[in-house]
Amino acid sequence: MTGDHYFTAEPTTPARPREVEFNVAGRDYTLTSAGGVFSADRLDPGTAVLLRKAALPSAGETGPLLDIGCGFGPITCVLATVAPAATVWAVDVNERARALTTTNAARVDAADRVRAVAPDGMPADVTFTQIWSNPPIHIGKAELHDLLLRWLPRLTPDGVAWLVVARHLGGDSLHRWLVEQGWQVDRHASQKGYRVLRVTR
Repeated sequence: MTGDHYFTAEPTTPARPREVEFNVAGRDYTLTSAGGVFSADRLDPGTAVLLRKAALPSAGETGPLLDIGCGFGPITCVLATVAPAATVWAVDVNERARALTTTNAARVDAADRVRAVAPDGMPADVTFTQIWSNPPIHIGKAELHDLLLRWLPRLTPDGVAWLVVARHLGGDSLHRWLVEQGWQVDRHASQKGYRVLRVTR
């Protein structure tokens, strides 16, 4: 055993690459994953609910779009596929996750439109028409709040953020906290114990 978590910056867990297959909106995806990243062996159930229940960008969406905590890049790759005119920024503290996201962007022919960066590598002046996240609940409540306070203000005035959180991991309390911070929050969907939250200004 190692001390690695999916939010470890430089995982030492052996990579042991593997492929993850899933279907979103009628399209099949086969992406490369590896040990030491979030949900390395499958599409995370929360991510699956988010991509099934939230309103995916239209083909005419130009972005920029943001995926917070991109892991090996399933949300990023779906966004880049359904919105072929948009630039997608993929943020993760885990360097292996960022490398996998870059690899997978090439697999869906979006290498020129995906920017996988560490949080501090994000240019300060970029704002987003859409923010997507299956946020890293296990970093702790205070750290999660800090993460959302860092990125949600980057939403454009008419932008929308889509978040998925398990109910038993605090989905409803996160909803209340976001409202207390002044955001408009709608529980857009509930499925398999997950809340899909639509967040706007």
